[in-house]
Amino acid sequence: MNKRGKATRGLIKEKACLMFAEKGFKEVTMKDICEITGLSRGGLYCHYSSTSEIFKEITEDMMSCQDEEFQSKMDLGLPAVDILDDVLRRYKNEMIDSGHSLSMAIYEYYSIKENTIGENALYEQYLLSYASWKRLIQYGIDRGEFNQIDIPAVFDLIIFSYQGVRMYSKLMPVDQEVPGRMLKEIRKLFVRQEG
Repeated sequence: MNKRGKATRGLIKEKACLMFAEKGFKEVTMKDICEITGLSRGGLYCHYSSTSEIFKEITEDMMSCQDEEFQSKMDLGLPAVDILDDVLRRYKNEMIDSGHSLSMAIYEYYSIKENTIGENALYEQYLLSYASWKRLIQYGIDRGEFNQIDIPAVFDLIIFSYQGVRMYSKLMPVDQEVPGRMLKEIRKLFVRQEG
């Protein structure tokens, strides 16, 4: 695919992501995406055949981005605590920003039977995220920055806290201090205290 094609696909995903966050997955149509991107139907269908295809690629990109972020920082030898603090800060901001949350759209997308044919695609995303976090946690343990923790349990605490707040914030007001309190306690599980 040429640069122009990649740029167009990027624009489609960027604009569609905003619509999915606002309206959920089920309410967004290809016509909506044509309107928000300024593409003709033929132009859009040149790149994607359905909203499902667009949404799937958006979620795959998000997972890949986190994995690459963790790995590139570890490859540079950055302190594990700095990497953790960066991601927890981003998670806090995302948890507070319910307007850009894809949690409801993710729920809707994966609740449609044809989107879960074969292996459970959401579970595959969960396992990919777990693998990224496991590498980061082990990196921090090996460097003596993190406590010896139950990696699967702490990962579940992170992921389900994060997604839970994002989901509930779409349905009801959530005090903006909630994410900070939660992530502060999660951080305490990780970081070794001197003395």
